[in-house]
Order: sequence, then structure tokens, then C-alpha cells
Amino acid sequence: MLLTGLLQDSGQIYLFCIQEWFLLYTIWLSNGIRSSVMIGTQATWDRLDATYFTEDRDDHIYNQLVKAIVEHRLLPGSRLPEEALADTFGVSRTGIRRVLQRLAAVQLVTQLPKRGAQVTTPGEDEARQVFATRKLLECANLPQVVSRCRAEQLLMLDTLVAQEQRAHDDRDGAAAIRLSAAFHVQLQAISGNQVLTETVSQLTLRSSLVIAAYGAPWQQGCRCHDHHDLLVLLRNADTAGLAAQMARHFDDIVGHLRFNHHDGDTPDFAHIFAGLRQQEPQ
Repeated sequence: MLLTGLLQDSGQIYLFCIQEWFLLYTIWLSNGIRSSVMIGTQATWDRLDATYFTEDRDDHIYNQLVKAIVEHRLLPGSRLPEEALADTFGVSRTGIRRVLQRLAAVQLVTQLPKRGAQVTTPGEDEARQVFATRKLLECANLPQVVSRCRAEQLLMLDTLVAQEQRAHDDRDGAAAIRLSAAFHVQLQAISGNQVLTETVSQLTLRSSLVIAAYGAPWQQGCRCHDHHDLLVLLRNADTAGLAAQMARHFDDIVGHLRFNHHDGDTPDFAHIFAGLRQQEPQ
């Protein structure tokens, strides 16, 4: 299993770019394809291709839809008509239906009778529960993170926070989203707890939906200075302070959410997925 190999020596995580690892890892988890991911592939977030997972056309479409949802290019409530998606990707409605069913199974898409599929809009209770669960898990795991953290891991987290700050400065929302989530996943991975890291990674997908639905998309998510403060506490091995700051971090995110939402329109799929037809598996 990919993560098992990585966590046997947490330094191995740093053999390739953390942003690339996070996207591959989160889609790998949600897709359930555990045996076909190849370590060392020089993927990028912007050029994700199904060849990193499988040559199957359904998987290619699935991966692209997950990516668009996580990056807030497909927002909660956005309608996902089978016919429009089939035209965009050049496949049958049957193939799109299979993909939408898989997305529904991981709670990224909701299928409504007589209304079709749409990007999931988490309810207020669910939204609060997602962050409450993350707060519980991530704070509880910090003693293990502190005890196993090494200088090279601190250096990589420093780099990650700097990249996140640049993304905010450049108003690059997609990069800010993935770097913020990657910080949390990478931090927890240091502990060596594979199950918890998988769970946190999955929850970051649902967190992205919550932020897209009730925040000011990427600007309402994690703040760079929060991550910097967490990193200072980690460097000082201040476990109690780190846990307290992490708890405040999640409380601040939830405290700034605005729990109102209306259903969206059908997105312009041709624009969102422009150029992808050339990348499809043949």
C-alpha cells in the first residue's frame, strides 16, 4: 500500500512535491484505487492525467470531477446533467452515470429524484460535524506528531507554508486550497498513523465542500499565519500549545462560516474542462 511504504520512513514522503502528493493521495483515497498509484511519477495538479491511476476512461472523468470540486471550480449545488457532461467528455450518458454514482458514494455528489445530480451541499449540522471531527482527530494525534517530527520534516512544512503564502499573495485560489489541505495531511502523516492520516485526507475533501458552500471560498479557509503559528509550536515541541492552537484554528474557521446557500446553475463544463479531451486515455 502506498501510504504504508511512505510512513515506514516518513522522510520518504518528501521524495516528491507535497502538492502533487496531496492531490494524488486524496483522489486515490476517494477513488479506492490503491494498487495502481505509482510513486515517483512527476504529476502536477494542473495536469492531472488518468495515467497516474488507470487507463480507464471512467476513472479519468472521475478524477477530473474530483479535482474540479476540491478546487471550487464546481461549487456546491452546481447541477451535473448527464447529457452536458457526456458531451463535454465525449462519452455516453451511461458512462457519466457510473461516474456520478461513484462520486455520490464518497459524498461529493448528491443524486436527487427528478432533479438529477449536483455537487453536494453539506447541511449546517454536517458542516459543523466535519470540522468537529477533524479537530478531535488532529488535536489528539499531535503528541505522536511532536515525538516523531524531525528537522527535514520541519523544513518541508516551512516550504509548504511559504508556498501557501505566495498562493494567497497571487490570489491563486486553487493553489491556496490544495496547499492548506496538504499542510494538515502532511502534519498528521508525520505521526506514522496510517488510518488517521487516511481519515484526515478524506475529511479535507468534505471540508472543501463546506468552505465552498458557506465561506468566501478559498479566502475563508485556513489562514497562512495560523499554519505558521502551528509550525512554530511544533518546532518548539510545545505539544499542549500546539493542540490548543490547532483547536482555535478549527474554531475560527467554523466561526467565520455563513450558513446560507442557494442551489447553483449548470456550470459551463466546456470551459471548466477545456483541453482535457486531448489528455484522455485512448
